[in-house]
Amino acid sequence: MARNFSELRKKMSPQARARSEAGAKRMIQALPLAELRDAQNITQVELAKRLNIDQSAVSKIEHRTDMYLSTLSDVIRAMGGELELTAKFPSGEVHILALTGSETKAEPAMAHDKR
Repeated sequence: MARNFSELRKKMSPQARARSEAGAKRMIQALPLAELRDAQNITQVELAKRLNIDQSAVSKIEHRTDMYLSTLSDVIRAMGGELELTAKFPSGEVHILALTGSETKAEPAMAHDKR
């Protein structure tokens, strides 16, 4: 007999729940573009309308292994998100720029966030 996931989750130890949540976050953070779109409940047709392009162009974008940051930014923005670029160094992270569509703007001062 199938059980409701929330029932199973209640029986998990706090450590097991934390591991499960951390694993889920890692999986979401590593989603390919098509799966990210699916996770946002957006079809290729809807995304194409938002981007003012054909559905076949969305498919091509999703299958690319290399693309311009401006293209990726446009797609992420059309999904309701915002693309940011961060460089990670042993001494900390540097927020390089926030991409807002076809324009890019450099942060006035690069802030270091040591972790």
